[in-house]
Amino acid sequence: MFKGCGTALITPFAANGSLDESTLRRLVRRQVGDGVHFLVPGGTTGESPTLTRAEHLRLVEVTLEEAAGRVPVVAGCGGYNTAGIVSLAADLQGLGADGLLSVTPYYNKPTPEGLFRHYEALAGATDLPIVVYNVPGRTCCNITPDLLCRLAGLPNIVAVKEASGDIGQMARVCQSVPAGFSVLSGDDSVTLPLMALGGVGVISVVSNEIPGEMARLCDLALDGDFAGARAVHRKYLSLMEANFCETSPGPVKVAMEGMGLLDEAVYRLPMTRPSAASCAIVDEVLERLGLLRRAAEAATA
Repeated sequence: MFKGCGTALITPFAANGSLDESTLRRLVRRQVGDGVHFLVPGGTTGESPTLTRAEHLRLVEVTLEEAAGRVPVVAGCGGYNTAGIVSLAADLQGLGADGLLSVTPYYNKPTPEGLFRHYEALAGATDLPIVVYNVPGRTCCNITPDLLCRLAGLPNIVAVKEASGDIGQMARVCQSVPAGFSVLSGDDSVTLPLMALGGVGVISVVSNEIPGEMARLCDLALDGDFAGARAVHRKYLSLMEANFCETSPGPVKVAMEGMGLLDEAVYRLPMTRPSAASCAIVDEVLERLGLLRRAAEAATA
């Protein structure tokens, strides 16, 4: 159901820490205009654990308004409190979201049975299609291929964002899920190999910076043009890696500041601005790719 490049949108904050709606609107218009295939507001890249319920809903509402039906909006709806995400899902469905992205419960380390029952409760509470998000490096629990196949038996669980970092597990997932179930990369740098194994796209961080290029990479791979997709991948691999030189979304916001997409990279605690050394890594990559606004301005002066 969901394929191609979906952008895991950052959440722009004003200098006083409030939600910056005008910048959010501008960023969403840019994403849609540059051809991204779907949008994912309110995920963990959007610092969702630091948002109030009202802010989370407003973030999704604004995204829906600006997307205006031109691309699907898959709203973040994850956490470690099953009852809480069931309630949030009802609100997101009421807003008109096209789907939900739900990260596995973090910290409480549920068993496979607990994970199944968690997603079963969510799936039973909404008519929306659900993308389960597997990122054990952040959550301390892993959705195995066997468990994923069991989850895929629930009628509205339609996809996985697979960020285990285990290419062998990704291969087993692609081989074992039922036909029509979408396997999406959760790591930009392995989008191409995962699509070669049968995946259908990515929920991307780097597409905050280069939405058109990541959409093109996915389109090329979906069309079977892996040589063309490989050229895009090789050009932007350094940016994909720079976005994780410190904890995401720290570096990507610095990059967007350097590109002139954000007036200032503002975070909510416990997230803080990356170190000077990490910011220098980001700036060097942007300059080399011709994306650094300061470098572009100097070249045209």
